[in-house]
Order: sequence, then structure tokens, then C-alpha cells
Amino acid sequence: MSPLAPLRVYYDGLCPGCRRDRARYERWAGELGESVRWCDVTEHQQTLRDMGVDPQAALLSLHVEEADGTLREGIDAYILLMRRVPRLRPLAWLIGLPGLKPMLRKLYDGWVRRRLAREGRLP
Repeated sequence: MSPLAPLRVYYDGLCPGCRRDRARYERWAGELGESVRWCDVTEHQQTLRDMGVDPQAALLSLHVEEADGTLREGIDAYILLMRRVPRLRPLAWLIGLPGLKPMLRKLYDGWVRRRLAREGRLP
């Protein structure tokens, strides 16, 4: 099996749920997760700006940078991550379905906004 191209994941390191999700992903991915570099949005704001991403937008939606510089965000970022882990591939397929994806995006966006507002981090 050829090595996986590296990914850089920009996530909210101040979010306990986000940190738990990261730990779960790393546990399930095992060696497959070694090509994923996790970057806390709050510590990589200038890097994000250099890529043309507002750090606040990165707090509102998961961002994943592929090796070629392609940037995926939101549900598309989750799908990219999940496809790398055999036990998550069926879920990646499911959340990518055309009828389900827009609904999940709306639910995800609402959940993140409520969480950030509750934490006092939503401008």
C-alpha cells in the first residue's frame, strides 16, 4: 500500500469536543493517521491568513489542507478525513450523499455557532 499524502487539519483546539474527536480519529486511524498534522486554529492564525482563510471562519468550520495546497472545509473536510480510515469510510460515503450533505452542513454550522456563542467566542 502506498503512503497516504499528508494532510494538515485546522481545528479548534480550545473546544473539548473537538479535542475528543481528534483523539478518537487518531485512535481509529492508527498508523493511517500518521500522515495527518493537527493544527490548532488559535495557534496558526497567520498561516491561515497567508492561505486566504479568516481565522474566525476556520473556527466556524473544519479546514483541511491537502498536500497540493487544495483546501477543503466543513463536511467536505470531514469526508476527506473519514475516507482514510476503513471503519469511517461508510460514514464518509453517507454524509456525502447529495440529499444529506446540505442538511448536515446546516446542522453542523448551527451547532458550531451555538457552541462558540456559549463560549463567548462568536463575534
